[in-house]
Amino acid sequence: MKHTAFSIILTAVSATFISTPLAAADLNFSNTSQKPVSITPDKNTGLDRIYVLESMDNVVVSFRSTSNSPVWYRYSTLGGGYAEEVESSFANGVSTLLNPEGDRGYIIEDGDKRFYFWLVNYGPKTFVLHSVEYSNDSSCDESILNIDCAAEPIVYYTINGQRRVLDRNIKIEYLNLSWDRENETYTQGSVVKTVESIEGPVRLTPPIYCPTTFTVTGDTFLEKWGKTVTEESPYIEPIAVICETKATQTPAPESEYESNILKGETTDLGGSAPAEITFEAFVSDAVLHDEWQMSRYPDFDNVDYRFTTRVLTYTFNEEGTFYLRYMGSNADGSCETIGDTYTVNIGDSQLLCPNAFTPNGDGVNDVWRVAYRSLIDFKCWIFDRYGKQMYHFEDPAGGWDGAGANPGVYYYVIQATGADGKKYKKSGDINILRHTGKTGSASSPTE
Repeated sequence: MKHTAFSIILTAVSATFISTPLAAADLNFSNTSQKPVSITPDKNTGLDRIYVLESMDNVVVSFRSTSNSPVWYRYSTLGGGYAEEVESSFANGVSTLLNPEGDRGYIIEDGDKRFYFWLVNYGPKTFVLHSVEYSNDSSCDESILNIDCAAEPIVYYTINGQRRVLDRNIKIEYLNLSWDRENETYTQGSVVKTVESIEGPVRLTPPIYCPTTFTVTGDTFLEKWGKTVTEESPYIEPIAVICETKATQTPAPESEYESNILKGETTDLGGSAPAEITFEAFVSDAVLHDEWQMSRYPDFDNVDYRFTTRVLTYTFNEEGTFYLRYMGSNADGSCETIGDTYTVNIGDSQLLCPNAFTPNGDGVNDVWRVAYRSLIDFKCWIFDRYGKQMYHFEDPAGGWDGAGANPGVYYYVIQATGADGKKYKKSGDINILRHTGKTGSASSPTE
């Protein structure tokens, strides 16, 4: 044996010897039941190849030497620094390893060439699959599978004696839901997760959200040898739940006039009352209980209103800030899902009244209109100087186009209520400064 001498030489291998490596293609395996699976590991392992053999029975490993003085070494879990020379034969330029062992590392020294590899005896580690069961320990956050199988980690060791594991690439296939944002719906699709080995329950996150079965297939080595094994679980109903939500504010009714709503603080939802907003929840299969919550507090410590519906349309008529969120749960309430929190800001009320307009059909200031925000009740009467009612309207977005009126002074009376509870009683003058009688709204008669 050259154990001591080689361990000293090996410490300098990375600096001197591997500059001219032996080609992996030069290594030959014979008397094998299946073609060995060749794996190129990370460079930091110091290994050139890992070979997985279905069985080590009667296997012969050889290569054609260029130096006529090749030497084989073998190492175990301690690494290449403790490699020992092993018996080999040499004839007709071919060097042959006698009685190779599985689950060992090997080093070939052929003149100035070096080749480092690990042999895996797959036989005792053959992937055997008996059954797949969905565990009752599955929770709202993960699905747990109990897979009755033999799928221990396949271990190898680097030149420096570091433990590494080969990936068996065992596939677990099942159905799950994914959110299609563009079409605002959940779509069902196949999911494939892989595990490198199985030594206990397999945990899958996210959990399943739709009925499915689990199909386990493996492993990568049996697949390469055309001997893949597969097992399927019974049909599973999900307990986990998930949701997506959205909020859409109904735009103000279309008007022939430009909006006369006073702008408040910038906000995505709310603004001027009354504000109608529709909140929608899109949920997974197991959601059976729906609830939209409304609160004045962002942490929902105190919930003012609860709506047991999946789609909520609500008209905000009060000034202030409101927070809404959706909560859904499964049949027994063991799993909950909570959607985004929406903030609705309703501004305080305001009412401003102009004292003049010019209904001459030029498209500028042709209509007498108030400027307002958050008025939930509104009535306006317009009179001439003799007390005759000229016009009446109850929508603050509307206005008077002066039809049938001559230039002069008119009077308005307004009664209104704000979303903040403020009462308005206003009256004042309206001056029609000019009226040319041109065609358009200013000259059209009023019924």
